[in-house]
Amino acid sequence: MPDLKVLFSNLIRFETDLWNAVDARLRSEHDLPLTWFEPMQVMSKYTACRVFDIKEELSITVGGTSKLVDRIEAAGLCRRRANPDDRRSQIIELTPAGRRLLAKATKSFEFGATLMRLRASNRRVTSHEQIASAS
Repeated sequence: MPDLKVLFSNLIRFETDLWNAVDARLRSEHDLPLTWFEPMQVMSKYTACRVFDIKEELSITVGGTSKLVDRIEAAGLCRRRANPDDRRSQIIELTPAGRRLLAKATKSFEFGATLMRLRASNRRVTSHEQIASAS
């Protein structure tokens, strides 16, 4: 039976390395943090996206989601409008600039390629140079 502590530790480190590699790539190529890319993907999937929808898909708190949307909105990448079906909530939609940026960033995302490079390296990525070479 595998040592579950080692397996868990390796899994967490791999997830962290993968997150850092993808985040570094999105930041360097598009000045877009991964923490914004994910909710923008959710926004693009819904015709009437709400904070609740993002919260549910990303498994984060409503307060954290609202603050995240505030930052993305302040950058001009999304906007809020009144929800015609529920006056207590708002609809969040990407702006034209947000849609363009998301389209470009999605092409760079290349999750599978990044994952394969990290696996092939069979080592922990610990520096910016290693992240750049892995992605």
